[in-house]
Amino acid sequence: MNKTVFTYKKSGVNIDAADKFVNFISKLSSKKQGKKKFHNIGGFGSISDIPKNIKRPKIVACTDGVGTKIEIANLIKKYDTIGIDLVAMSVNDLIVQGAKPIIFLDYISINKIDLNKLKSILKGIIKGCKIANCELVGGETAEMPGTYEKGKFDIAGFAVGVVSQNKILNKKKIKKNDLILAIPSSGVHSNGYSLIRHLLKIKKINIIKNNFLRRELIKPTKIYVNEVLNLIEQNLLNGCANITGGGLADNISRIIPNKLCADINLSRVKTLKIFKWLKKNNVSDKEMLKTFNCGIGFCLIVRPKNLQKIEKFFSKEFKPYVIGKIINGSNKVRLNAKIDWA
Repeated sequence: MNKTVFTYKKSGVNIDAADKFVNFISKLSSKKQGKKKFHNIGGFGSISDIPKNIKRPKIVACTDGVGTKIEIANLIKKYDTIGIDLVAMSVNDLIVQGAKPIIFLDYISINKIDLNKLKSILKGIIKGCKIANCELVGGETAEMPGTYEKGKFDIAGFAVGVVSQNKILNKKKIKKNDLILAIPSSGVHSNGYSLIRHLLKIKKINIIKNNFLRRELIKPTKIYVNEVLNLIEQNLLNGCANITGGGLADNISRIIPNKLCADINLSRVKTLKIFKWLKKNNVSDKEMLKTFNCGIGFCLIVRPKNLQKIEKFFSKEFKPYVIGKIINGSNKVRLNAKIDWA
């Protein structure tokens, strides 16, 4: 009588394929990413040095994903930029405290290992780390048959940074009459995609045939690390906010001290074509501001005297501009006027 032989592979998990992916990661990681080479990919943990030039170092850690933007990547079968988004979502949070990103780890969970797809995702992660000047030191790939539908996956990122105690950005540095500057976003970034996908479904829009939407909806999140860290090094920055889920008001309110208010003039916002397109598809002003960055990817709070000094650290595309100032008040944020969607 023949007995069925049960194996992990028959259950849907291919360890050999996973090992091939680890080998691919190891080869990439053995190449010089920054100032160091890491040789511990494939081990049980990653060991890294704390930079020696950091006085009284404090560790800052962040984690995030890219939400349902991965469904856009799946739809158009483009995976080489979604890793940049993954790095951006964590490192852009780190710098709000003034921390320099040091290391990054990723977690990829997938229905069935697809080496080409995973390699594309990883190349994006490595590119994001290079832009942020941090090191990809490890991660985890989990093949999970039955948990995800065919072809589906999810990714998460984990970043660790270091900041000198005297360089930490906190609410105490923000004062009345400080200016609020908007740094343009590169597009939608990685928030609001469930609403976008719902709209596409209801409107029966095929983005594969729509060059504008296909290009805009996969465009990677801008990484603001180098510009912001330069401002911190020059003592030109009192506070900053990463404009992600919750939009402008929710994110800026997190850094405003008690008894002060961020007074913002929405008519000054330089929005982008993709947000004008969303607005024209029956999305209310309130929903736009709550769900999307609306063209502002990051905000800076600075002394008025430092405005011209700050501008030189940015390219023309991402040059910051004034949208408001800090005033006395108890509401944290006050939004005035309206965005011009024309």
